[in-house]
Amino acid sequence: KPFDEDYFVNSDDKVRFYTVLPAYDVLQTVFRHVSKYVTRKSPTLSKFQEFVLTLMKLKLNVPMQDLAYRFGVSLPTVSRIFTAWMVKMDVRRAPLVKWPEREDLWRTMPQCFQFSFGNKVTVIIDCFEVFIARPSNLMARAQTYSNYKSHNTVKILVGITPQGSISFVSKAWGGRTSDKFLTDNCGMLELLVPGDLVMADRGFTINESLMFYRAEPAIPAFTRGKDQLDPLDVENTRGIANVRIHVERVIGLLRRTYTILAGILPIDFLLSDQKGPRDARVPMIDRIVRLCAALTNLSNGIVPFDYSFL
Repeated sequence: KPFDEDYFVNSDDKVRFYTVLPAYDVLQTVFRHVSKYVTRKSPTLSKFQEFVLTLMKLKLNVPMQDLAYRFGVSLPTVSRIFTAWMVKMDVRRAPLVKWPEREDLWRTMPQCFQFSFGNKVTVIIDCFEVFIARPSNLMARAQTYSNYKSHNTVKILVGITPQGSISFVSKAWGGRTSDKFLTDNCGMLELLVPGDLVMADRGFTINESLMFYRAEPAIPAFTRGKDQLDPLDVENTRGIANVRIHVERVIGLLRRTYTILAGILPIDFLLSDQKGPRDARVPMIDRIVRLCAALTNLSNGIVPFDYSFL
C-alpha cells in the first residue's frame, strides 16, 4: 500500500521528506493524538494513509490531482480527506501554539536577549504574506492586493517568543491591511500585561497601542528629521537587529518547510460559511497557517539558551 506504516517505519529520512516531522515515532505520536477524532473518508485508504496525505499537501504542496494518483483515489476523495483531517488537527493543535507564562519566559530567556533587554521581552512580532489566486470580485481584489508583493495576498501576524517558538498566529487578513491595523485588531495586544516588551520592525507604528496596555515597544529608531541617530538609539537599534535575526529565521523556516505557504493558494481556501456547520466557519487558510506553526514548534528551538553575541 502506498505510504502506509511499513513504508515509513525504518526510514526517518522518508518521514522528514514527506511530512517534515523529525522521526517515525513523532509521526506516530501525532497520528495517535488526532486519528481517534477523525472518521475515515476513503474505503481504500487507512487512517494513517489519510493522515500522511494531509501532511504531504502541507509539506510538498503537490496538486490535489497528484495526490489522487499517488494514493489511487478520486480527486473529490482527496479534497474530503484533506478538509476532514485539517479540521480535526486544527482543533487538536492548540497546546502547541500557546501564549507563554511570564515565569517560564524569564527562567529560559536566551542570553542575547538578556544582554540587550533584560528579561522583559515577551514577544517578537512580524507579518508575512501568502500569495492567493486573483479574486474575481473587485472589492476582494482591492482588499487583497499587496503593493509590497505586487500580487494578491493574505497577511498574517506571527508572534514568536525569545526562545524561538511561535506563540501567536493571527487570522489571515487582506494583503492591503497595514501592519498597525492588523496588530491593533488581531487580538494579540489583549494578551499583554503591564511591563511587557514587544519587539517589532519599523513598519509597526504601534507605540500608542502598546501604551494603552502599559506595555513597551522595542522598535528600531528612524533617522527621519535627523542627520544621524543618537548614540543610545544606535545601540538600541543594533540590539534589536541582532535578536530579530532569529525571528526572521523562524518565519523563513515556516515557509521553507511547508511549501503550501510559498505557493499560490486557491480562492476557496479563503472562504467561510458563517451560517453553515461550525467546521465550515473557519477559512482553510487560517487552519493551514495555525497547523504549520504548531508543527514547526515540534522542531528544535531556534534560539539556544546560552547563545550570546558577546
